[in-house]
Amino acid sequence: MKVYTIFLYKIFLIKSVLILLLSLSLDLKSQRVLTVGGTNWTVTIPPISEAGSNYTGTYESATNQVLLGASVPLLLGNGKVSVQYQANPTWNSNLVLSARRTGNGTTPCAGCSITGGTSYITIPLATDVELFRITAVLALASYSNIPVQLQLSGVSVAIPAATYSSLVVFTIAAP
Repeated sequence: MKVYTIFLYKIFLIKSVLILLLSLSLDLKSQRVLTVGGTNWTVTIPPISEAGSNYTGTYESATNQVLLGASVPLLLGNGKVSVQYQANPTWNSNLVLSARRTGNGTTPCAGCSITGGTSYITIPLATDVELFRITAVLALASYSNIPVQLQLSGVSVAIPAATYSSLVVFTIAAP
């Protein structure tokens, strides 16, 4: 049995206030927050009972295996949510991890948007790849419970029997 764990004074006064608001918005523009929740995904591969058989090869987690919370500052701010994996401590290069966003989560922000990532994207080893984007229009874009599903493929009898683990890392940055 193989086990895989897939492991943010009037004119002068008005001018001063505008300058203060502008500097605050520029400071906020660089502050993006991402929180990651959910549980570890352990894939149990059923044993092969017949000679000449192979494994199914592709396994999917629950559609909400990972729950992301993301905040993007106001004034036309954007946030690019990326994903990568790290071997933890070993991984077989024939195994392929993928992720997709299965919903929008919840947001109180009218006019904000979340786009992309609804089809599986192969997660690379130690290199970020964009999963989806969040755009704030006139208010702070704050999303919670954005569901992400994971997929493991490439499982085969040709891969040595062992316990393989990886750590999936999500980040948010300016596009």
